[in-house]
Amino acid sequence: MGEPLPRPLEGSVALVTGASRGIGAAVALELARLGAHCVLTARTQGALEELDDAIRGIGGSATLFPLDLVKDAEKLDLLGPSIVSRFGRLDILVHAAGLLSKLTPVAHVMPADWQQSVAVNLTACWRLIRTCDPPLRAAPAGRAVLLTDGLVAEPRAYWGLYGFGKAGQEHLARSWAAEVETTPLRINLADPGPVATRLRAVAMPGEDPATLRQPAEVAPGIAALCLPGETRHGAIIAIPK
Repeated sequence: MGEPLPRPLEGSVALVTGASRGIGAAVALELARLGAHCVLTARTQGALEELDDAIRGIGGSATLFPLDLVKDAEKLDLLGPSIVSRFGRLDILVHAAGLLSKLTPVAHVMPADWQQSVAVNLTACWRLIRTCDPPLRAAPAGRAVLLTDGLVAEPRAYWGLYGFGKAGQEHLARSWAAEVETTPLRINLADPGPVATRLRAVAMPGEDPATLRQPAEVAPGIAALCLPGETRHGAIIAIPK
């Protein structure tokens, strides 16, 4: 028999949003492989159950928390305390949930689309930070990773609404990082680059997904930002190939 795989996150509890598919699901699987108990949240119960089966298949454990980040605002506000009440701790937050807003000229953005984008990509992020901040600060090696996009630094035509939400998330995350600098909590933004996700397929329907990295290829790099030895803080980190 070979040597057992290292489990540096053994005993820790990780919350992953957007865990029903794509990057969120792949990162949750990687965190479970590293030993974390994963609290998985997304809107789709069935997809979460499939991920739970995959995590159990590698000897990991998970708890499912179906949640709509907008419609279930009260549940979102109680998420941090609920996790602590059940598990006694929260060590890791990976925020992978997001909404691809309609690609349209800024001057043509409709009020309903604006409100939906802000609610999912910005307000929900603020609520998540607010509910997770106390237990993450209290953790011996708290880690938070929020997914971002290179278009924040290099805006592109028709992507203004989506980019605005990601830019807002970046600002919130880096401000939060500055506020907790004297604590053990490390907060970073991860830019995975183009990845073959459903969001990418909707945005780029003519693109061959085989030319892109798969979620499982970027998951280890994102999960590595959650390890106790990670020292970077308030950084925007491109996930290496």
